[in-house]
Amino acid sequence: MNYDISTMPKIDLHCHLDGSLSRTFLMDTLHLNTLDAQKIQAPKDCQSLAEYLTCFDLPVSALQEKEHIRDAIVDVVRQAAEENVRYMEIRFAPALSTNSHLDLENVVQAAIYGCQKAFDRYGVFTNLILCAMRHHSPEQNHLVVRCAREFLGNGVCALDLAGDEAGHPNEEFEALFAEAKRLEVPFTIHSGECGSAKNVALALQYGARRIGHGIAAIKDPALMQACRDAHIGFELCPTSNFQTKAVTAASSYPLRAFLDFGLLATINTDNRTVSHTTLTDEYAFALEQLAIKKEDLRTLYKNSVEISFADDSVKHQLLYLLP
Repeated sequence: MNYDISTMPKIDLHCHLDGSLSRTFLMDTLHLNTLDAQKIQAPKDCQSLAEYLTCFDLPVSALQEKEHIRDAIVDVVRQAAEENVRYMEIRFAPALSTNSHLDLENVVQAAIYGCQKAFDRYGVFTNLILCAMRHHSPEQNHLVVRCAREFLGNGVCALDLAGDEAGHPNEEFEALFAEAKRLEVPFTIHSGECGSAKNVALALQYGARRIGHGIAAIKDPALMQACRDAHIGFELCPTSNFQTKAVTAASSYPLRAFLDFGLLATINTDNRTVSHTTLTDEYAFALEQLAIKKEDLRTLYKNSVEISFADDSVKHQLLYLLP
C-alpha cells in the first residue's frame, strides 16, 4: 500500500457537518468581514466536552437555509477530497436547522442534494447520519428517528446520539433506540467519551452497531470482549479525544490496545474546524504518538470499510482502492 498518508485513500466515518465548515464558507454564508478563530476552534487548554461544544453555536447559525445546508455538505466534502478521502459519513442534527420555513424533511433533503452535488464534483461517496441530541425532548428526537427511516438508503445511512454525554447519559435514551430498532434504522451512539464505560455497555445493550469514540471501554476487558464478539465498530478521533479530555496522555490512548485486542477500531476527524485537523493529520499523529505502524494503516482502512454503513457495492469499490 502507498504509505504517503497525504495521498493514500482514506475513509472518514465520524465527521460532524457543523464542526467541519471552513472559515471561508462561514464568512461567506454569514456575510462576515472577519471571524475570530476562537469562536470556531477549541481552545488549546480546552478542559471538557462541554467547553468543546461551545464552538458549534456560530456554525449552526450558518445552516438555516436549504441552499446553505446543501453548500455546507459540498464544502466539507471538498476539504476531504483534497486529501483523497474516498468515502465519508457526515453527521448532523437536522433539528438544529428547523425553523419557520424549514422542517426536518426539508433540511434532510437539502443535505442529500449536497451529497449528490459533492459526488458529481469530487467523486467522493457520501452518506448522512442524522443526530438526535441529548438535550432535546423525547418528542423531538423521535421525529429524527422517523425522518432517518424515511430517507434510509436514499442518502441517509444511520442514526446517532450526540451532545453532552455527561449531562445526559445513555440510560435516558433506551426508548429512542428501541424505536430505532423497531424501525430497522441502524445506529451509532456517542459513548465513552466522558469516562463512562457504562455508556458503552448500554450502547451495546441497545443494539448500536458502532460506538462514537468509546475511549472508556479500555477500562473494562469484559466489555471489550463483548464488543469484539459483537463486531462493534469504534470511531476514534484522536485530536478531539485529547481536546475533550477523554484521554490526557498519549501513552494511555487506547487505539493500539484496541487493535491488538481485535476490536474494529478506526481513525476519524470528528470536527475538522473545531479540532483544527484533517484525516492526514490524524494519521500522522497516530504514527508519531500512538504506537501505530504504517502496516496498521491498511487494517484501519479495512476496518473502516467493514463497519461503514455503506451498501455492499460501495464497500467493494472502496476495498478495490487498496493496492
